[in-house]
Amino acid sequence: MKRSHLINMPHFVNDAELIRQVAFHEAGHAAAIHIRNKQKQLPPIFFQIYINHVYQWRKDARNTYENDKVYLTKIEDGRLIHTLPSSVAKALSDFTPAQQYDYQIAFEADIVNLLAGPLSEANYIALRDDEPINPNLVHLDALHFYGGSSDIETINEYMDCLELSSAQRHAKLVALFLKAFAFIKDPANWRAILALAEYIISSQKNIILYEDVTSVLAH
Repeated sequence: MKRSHLINMPHFVNDAELIRQVAFHEAGHAAAIHIRNKQKQLPPIFFQIYINHVYQWRKDARNTYENDKVYLTKIEDGRLIHTLPSSVAKALSDFTPAQQYDYQIAFEADIVNLLAGPLSEANYIALRDDEPINPNLVHLDALHFYGGSSDIETINEYMDCLELSSAQRHAKLVALFLKAFAFIKDPANWRAILALAEYIISSQKNIILYEDVTSVLAH
């Protein structure tokens, strides 16, 4: 599994701050995958965090070109559902009730873990700026402003497999969004996310190994 997003920030965000936002985003994903899956008694997932920066040329209003720094990040092998079916209902038709339950729990866990990344970045920015944050202020659509475009795209691929009505789909997404929000706002979980983000920043590594993540989150 590869999950990636391209983050191109406005010029008033300096490079050090951009790195912090990226670190909190990826730490949120990683902490949810490791901690929340364990809380739900789901199988462990071995993954790595990749962080790299590239440059791209941008034409400004004066028709001149400026060089923007763009961060390309991804968590590789971080999902429980490796291949999405075209229809979850059809895929589970031959499963026992216990197998169906386990699959549905894993399916929803992947979505919550995807949401945890941009929500962690949003929570960090709110704390940094001493602003309030709640599910009404930072809702699902707002996650595009916190590096969540690719995450939302993947979540929509998951939701398409459920073949729900518009109202059912919205209700399901809201419920999973609130679970992700509750996870990152839990004080113990936020301390873990903070510790991992600080490690990502201080290590200056382009690849954060699974063993690095679990070691940090164990303390």
